[in-house]
Amino acid sequence: MRKYALIIFDADGTLRRSTIPGQPCPNRPGEWELLPNVREVLSTMAWGDPAAGKTAFGIASNQAGVGYGFLSEVMALRLLEDMVRAAFGCEPPPGAIQLCPHKVDAGCLCRKPGTLMLERLLARWHLTPQEVLFVGDMKSDQEAAARLGCDFVWATEFQSRKEFFDNKRSPVRSPG
Repeated sequence: MRKYALIIFDADGTLRRSTIPGQPCPNRPGEWELLPNVREVLSTMAWGDPAAGKTAFGIASNQAGVGYGFLSEVMALRLLEDMVRAAFGCEPPPGAIQLCPHKVDAGCLCRKPGTLMLERLLARWHLTPQEVLFVGDMKSDQEAAARLGCDFVWATEFQSRKEFFDNKRSPVRSPG
């Protein structure tokens, strides 16, 4: 696999899941857990600054619960930071977590499949789409990657296939 300078992950359904039946995203601490194998897969990566030859990570997460009043934007960010600590075993770098706090029908540019969150992550590390892999679990994630022009892989493939994180095979290019 060619070395990516940045791997962007969706959060819900990709790295974590809600433990509350019928609730797609957590609203409070204690309402989520990492998906199986997430910590094990991510711990095999040498995360760091692309300027130092390492691969950075970013999070791009639609958090419509904020717009609907289920939780504050501060709480949504805290829950994503807690997820990063649990999944990656480190503090999230400044600017590495991007979230869309808007309602589903708000028409904003940041909600995936819009690309604004992804663009902000690229700008944070001064990268081009060709240097980025996006890992997600929904068609809106795949479409956002295609619109941006970066590679995409489904979360289940990334987490279950060793070649996606041991530099032996290139993931499938986004259609479009």
